[in-house]
Amino acid sequence: MQIPTLDLADYCRSGLTVSDRQALLDACQDHGFFLLVNHGRDAEVAGVFQAARAFFSLPREKKLKVGRSEINPLGYYDRELTKRRRDQKEVFDFKTGGHISRDPAKHTRWPDEPASFKPALAAFFEGFTTLSEVTMCMVLEALGFEHPEAQQVIDHAFGASHTSAARLNHYPPGDPVPADQRAQVTPLGDMALHHHTDPGAITLLLQDDIGGLEAFSQKKGWITVEPRPGAIVVNIGDILQVWTNDHYIAGVHRVVPVASDRYSIPFFFQPRFDAQIHPWSRLTAMSGEASRYDSFSWMQYIRGRVTDNYSDIGEADIQISRFKLG
Repeated sequence: MQIPTLDLADYCRSGLTVSDRQALLDACQDHGFFLLVNHGRDAEVAGVFQAARAFFSLPREKKLKVGRSEINPLGYYDRELTKRRRDQKEVFDFKTGGHISRDPAKHTRWPDEPASFKPALAAFFEGFTTLSEVTMCMVLEALGFEHPEAQQVIDHAFGASHTSAARLNHYPPGDPVPADQRAQVTPLGDMALHHHTDPGAITLLLQDDIGGLEAFSQKKGWITVEPRPGAIVVNIGDILQVWTNDHYIAGVHRVVPVASDRYSIPFFFQPRFDAQIHPWSRLTAMSGEASRYDSFSWMQYIRGRVTDNYSDIGEADIQISRFKLG
């Protein structure tokens, strides 16, 4: 099972071809991953990668000045847990658009340097918000939605108050936590990033040329998502699996440890803050299927998904299986 590559410029000109539609359906029903090329965002991509490398090269004390906390999930962190195991990475989480908390204590904490850092991240966030909307139209059209109908669905589900977020990832070849602090935190796991699904609708991911990303295929087990110059990796998230009543599956993925510094930058396209999540009635009516999930609150779900980032709460984080019917 190969990860398909879709040309976004061709899609915008003439829609999905029959072969592209089938390739997209096959991928989203097996492993939940595909690639986008000719997306028109090369300038934003170059800028955000330059900003990421500059930020993570700062002295540790400067990065800690913009550290995130359980109160504010935006900022720098170097001891995140996934599936109750500590990842071999350091991150910077940020938002520059969509729903922003009214509480200034929950806004992105920006470093004083480099001066180009915040503008580069803001340009990336704006560009990838638009790109996510176009990509969502494409995946909905593959399911049989007409383009105007797909756009209406997206406008309702996301809109100006979407809760999308973005992250800079740095995977160093060693433990990012200083040796004298490791006894105080959960021991390092056996993966740079342990297996998981993303909670939102879709994730648009930039990865450098180092490699290490793997997706789980229902047919072939773990498969490598090879870096491709100029390509954006797209994966399906939990909420799109629920919305599509399991016609698409959330992509399980992980990052294996590598010998060199690795950088990646995901944009998490997430619903509006007050969204209630359940299978789309349009899709269940079209397929004649009963809904496979009970309705639940997006804010309740995303809060449950980030709880175990900071400490081992003794159980796995919340999953969509909790809301499965039957």
